[in-house]
Amino acid sequence: MAILKKNQLIGLDIGSHSIKLVEVDHRKKGRILKNFGVIELPHGVIVEGSIKEMETVSLAIKSLIKNLKVRNKNVAASISGLAVIVKKIPLSKQEESKVEATIQEEAEQYIPFDINEVNLDFDILTVPYEAEGSRGGEGAKKSKNYMEVMLAAAKKDVIEEYINVIEIAELNPVILDVDVFALQNVFEISTEVVEPEGCFAMINIGAEQLGINVVSDSVSVFSRSSSYGGFQITKAIMSEFNVSFEEAEKIKLGGSKVDNDDGKLKEIFTSVVSDLIQEIRPALDFVANTYPDKSIEKIIVSGGSCRIPGFQKYLELEAALPVVEINPFSNLIINEKRFDPVYLKYMAPQAAIAVGLALRSIGDK
Repeated sequence: MAILKKNQLIGLDIGSHSIKLVEVDHRKKGRILKNFGVIELPHGVIVEGSIKEMETVSLAIKSLIKNLKVRNKNVAASISGLAVIVKKIPLSKQEESKVEATIQEEAEQYIPFDINEVNLDFDILTVPYEAEGSRGGEGAKKSKNYMEVMLAAAKKDVIEEYINVIEIAELNPVILDVDVFALQNVFEISTEVVEPEGCFAMINIGAEQLGINVVSDSVSVFSRSSSYGGFQITKAIMSEFNVSFEEAEKIKLGGSKVDNDDGKLKEIFTSVVSDLIQEIRPALDFVANTYPDKSIEKIIVSGGSCRIPGFQKYLELEAALPVVEINPFSNLIINEKRFDPVYLKYMAPQAAIAVGLALRSIGDK
């Protein structure tokens, strides 16, 4: 469905390694890619989702806006990491107005932070809640008294950081989403992946963040994140070969060679890939044990670090599931005179969150 021009938003993915910007023109004939750009950030300006150097990040955003000649000032951005909790919780069946009045009290038992230090949002799901242990008879009847609510909680200080950095860049922060939901938006329009019906694990691997979201029939049933990503390889290279961060990044990306390698570089990649799998495997096992009626059909990967050599193949073997790289541009109308298809394909995993954010609009839920 077309979105009025005045309600369209810039998708701005502020990551620890780079900032990605996507602008989509929503028209009756379809979604048209209007703008896409990336700018790298110096190492250490954003650490574990927290902005440490506000001015550096805001100047990078300004530069990106200027270079792409973006006129729209309204932004959808997102946050992730340990400062964000996304959880599906059961509540007694009630009207939405009552949920709004009681959600803070209900949420307190599920959030590992002081409830006064977080902002809460929720969405009532249409899937009926089945109480634990109920598979029929009286239990099934009892389950009719419950409903499922998707709860999102984020620490206020982190929210303020992202709002402030966008405002310093002279933009208007309209929506602050969560990475897993932005990726879910892309997943649902990405015809190259799958139909959204079914059960799929979405795994996003950034420079310093690993996010896992298991979606069943377009509803998130489980999500978690950890501070693990491509930087682990960079850090190991810096230590092993005594080089700077910049040089280690070049080595990681194959743009620079190391002396006296003796297979050490391959060992680093193998070790990090193995550790990534160990982070992911328990989440897949948890979903299998907790939701025996749901069977994950595919694993959808995104994020710049999903292309760590050997990762996708190893994950496919370990999980015994097909692994597919998401292409957020696959269902957008692309002007090939303006955008190089080869470049878009190369950047696709990194662009997923920004595209998902650009699909949002002013006033949507």
